Amino acid sequence: MYVMSGPLVVRGSVSLPEAELMWRFSRSSGPGGQHVNTSDTQVELRFDLARTEALPEVWKRRALERLEGRLTDGVLTVRASEHRSQWRNREAAAVRLAALLAEATAPPPKPRRPTRVPRGINERRLREKKRRSETKRGRSARDW
Repeated sequence: MYVMSGPLVVRGSVSLPEAELMWRFSRSSGPGGQHVNTSDTQVELRFDLARTEALPEVWKRRALERLEGRLTDGVLTVRASEHRSQWRNREAAAVRLAALLAEATAPPPKPRRPTRVPRGINERRLREKKRRSETKRGRSARDW
């Protein structure tokens, strides 16, 4: 079990306590030669989203709804194995989890208020269209 130095900041003043993060290490495939056969460099970071008390209730509900397809029994899992060192994979997994939660807990965008096209813009468009058609009509070889 690995313990991070300090809590994982999601967004603003909201952070996940170290006690709620579950780390697992295993052998990673990929580059590394003989080293890869003996060291556990792949990192799996698990966070129990359904039972956490660290997130505000609104954020938690939003995240559970948006990450529904990624959750297994309310637990969010992130894997990192792109680096050869376990330390860098830990950092990658932590950053990935924080980014996922930040995106999932973000407030929904404000609804778009429909607006009318200003009359001046519409008139300008029609004037330009008419001018263009006159130019093209002038190019036709009717009078030959």
